[in-house]
Amino acid sequence: MSRRHPIISITGSSGAGTTSVKKTFENIFRRENVKAAYIEGDAFHRYDRADMRKKMVEEAERGNKHFSHFSPETNLFEELEKL
Repeated sequence: MSRRHPIISITGSSGAGTTSVKKTFENIFRRENVKAAYIEGDAFHRYDRADMRKKMVEEAERGNKHFSHFSPETNLFEELEKL
């Protein structure tokens, strides 16, 4: 990332409004004639929805209060970085 090529990341749970925020950025970029690439972060989740629900229950039972959709254990950050 650089000043010339910044990265903007929009994260949030399902229903939090991330799609609306993305559309707002698209409108701003179109107005400002900025060419942007968009990458869907869902493609870099380690678990699908069903497996994630199961894993959340398991981690809660173990007392892990920090396990979430945003934790390193649930995402494929190495693959995203390579992209």
